[in-house]
Amino acid sequence: MINQLKELLSEEQVSINETILEQHSQDESYHDVAKPDVVVFPKTTEEVSRILQYANTHKIPVVPFGRGSSLEGHIIPYDNGITIDFSLMDKIIAIQPEDLLVVVQPGVTRTQLNQALKQHGLFFSVDPGADATLGGMVATNASGTTAVRYGVMRDQVRDLEVVLADGTVIHTGSLAAKSASGYHLNGLFTGSEGTLGCFTELTLRVYGIPEFETAARATFNTVEEAVEAVTSVLQVGIPIARVELVDEESIRQVNAHNETSFAEKPTLFLEFHGNEAGLAQDVAFTTELMQDAGCTEIIFETDTAARNQLWTARHNLAYSYIHSHKGKKMMVTDVCVPISELAHAIHHAREQLTKYQLAGGLLGHVGDGNFHALVMVDMKNTDEVARANALNEAIVEYALSKNGTCTGEHGVGVGKQKYQRKEHGAAYDVMASIKQTLDPNNIMNPGKIIKVDPV
Repeated sequence: MINQLKELLSEEQVSINETILEQHSQDESYHDVAKPDVVVFPKTTEEVSRILQYANTHKIPVVPFGRGSSLEGHIIPYDNGITIDFSLMDKIIAIQPEDLLVVVQPGVTRTQLNQALKQHGLFFSVDPGADATLGGMVATNASGTTAVRYGVMRDQVRDLEVVLADGTVIHTGSLAAKSASGYHLNGLFTGSEGTLGCFTELTLRVYGIPEFETAARATFNTVEEAVEAVTSVLQVGIPIARVELVDEESIRQVNAHNETSFAEKPTLFLEFHGNEAGLAQDVAFTTELMQDAGCTEIIFETDTAARNQLWTARHNLAYSYIHSHKGKKMMVTDVCVPISELAHAIHHAREQLTKYQLAGGLLGHVGDGNFHALVMVDMKNTDEVARANALNEAIVEYALSKNGTCTGEHGVGVGKQKYQRKEHGAAYDVMASIKQTLDPNNIMNPGKIIKVDPV
């Protein structure tokens, strides 16, 4: 296999170096590691096609790899085989300011893209926190703090060039802003986590950099009041760009790590984008709505440094837990529920943390009902691992009982695979049929999202 791959590519594009294999054996999750047999580094769509043709003929498992920043074991090759690393396919092919579109290869990172877009007065909106590759972000339908205003990754995809399991190359869309033609393949492949094919080219939507930005921190006595305030803001149509809820215990952790002195109460971190006159109206109206909902303090920041400091404190919450619990691994889980159920879901999650005697934080993208639990676990302590798994299951089961989903943005991978049948019911069989049709030999990232046997 190694020799054949070197003939299909070149010797320097094929690696069995132990360090390289180790790097591709894990992501940022707590899941068990597994090494591929070989890592290949294609440079073109044609090379990806040749790799998949060969792998499909010989029924060799294939796992696409971006930066390894995923959180549910998506890229861990439990069946070994070939890992395709897309780091050499990192070209920005075209920037089309008039169409508000970009065409990129899958190895381009969001930071790399935004640096290139800045000179055109544009930016790419999806920010999952990590500097992930755009191919990986499409594969997991990534989201983040700006989803309430700009949408998730699926909303940005205009077209994908996909290499299927047998090496066939297809396009899933066009440059048109909308279409009523054919099945919606953009939606099918976005979030497919490498189980249906490999992305080799992405056409994505971008936005104009806002004229003004204002950030705010609002404090409440209860989580219910904070959620009510956000609901009011959304209902009246204020174009809020980011809104994050951090619970009381997590604010305490933020203060300890960042040497800040935020009131240790449920807190909203907000951001608004727009023109100067419009923002002034939005700020005034938001303040009124927040106070009506029971806000005890709201502070706005227009200065860039102060605004960045505010969001740095929010983004560093995970690191503050990691640094405060040496020797422990962070289990990060996420669910999404109807906004009307969010406050209850967060309370339930905090009760479960107390019940299972685990340290952890809770934060949520309140505008879309998505929240995360950051749980510190000693992976060498079997009892603690068991309690963490029980906590994870309790949070997921609660979300599903409210007609929510087991994952709002992290994806399924292996960590949430066991909940797929329960969440989707008979639709799970439809998904399995699609998988078997497009990948009959089950070579594409086997065991992730949908478990099927080769035909």
